[in-house]
Amino acid sequence: MLLAVLVTLTSCASGDDLGAEIGHTREVRRSVRIQLDSENPSASEGTLVDGQTTHSFPVGFGRLGLACAGSRFQDGLTPLGRFRINAILSNSDFAMDDDLVKQSGKSEAELKASLFRNMNAIDFKGDGQSGEYGIGYISLVPVPTTDQPFQFNTYDGKFRWYSFAIHGTNDDRRVGQSLTGGCINVKQDTLKTLLGTLQLGDEVVISSDSPCLY
Repeated sequence: MLLAVLVTLTSCASGDDLGAEIGHTREVRRSVRIQLDSENPSASEGTLVDGQTTHSFPVGFGRLGLACAGSRFQDGLTPLGRFRINAILSNSDFAMDDDLVKQSGKSEAELKASLFRNMNAIDFKGDGQSGEYGIGYISLVPVPTTDQPFQFNTYDGKFRWYSFAIHGTNDDRRVGQSLTGGCINVKQDTLKTLLGTLQLGDEVVISSDSPCLY
């Protein structure tokens, strides 16, 4: 009788351990690591980490170079540091932190229906070409939080949002160069993979062996 009880207790303990192990295995940790090279922009690379799987891809960054971690965003400079995804936008995807939806003054349904389309319709470079965010926009907020100029506004008659992001491009040849307004740009096939993998709260770390400017 005592032996049977011991066997039963041992079996229950083993089952709990197995369940914990399975639960841990199912916990998928997604992140993006980006290494920038201001001396040789074409060597800049991002890596998507999805559980035990990794996917590397070329990236482009700010035309004026790199800003130090914790700095206030300025046009043309790509900040280094640790970031958290606080919004994911495309023609078919919409996810945004609740506090951002509240700041916008609009409903989530309104933002989902028009925000990315409005943002992507603007010709920021003034060259007659729109669609400069390609197929999507993954917004990043610094961790720890620092004061930033990001805001919702109306530009050229279109309600839009301005932030630091990973986004696509209307010309894949711009990727691997130092040409953006400060955001990280990636090729369309890469962005499709990121949009299908990343979620709100996932981590993005941007680093460089090159010196930051301030």
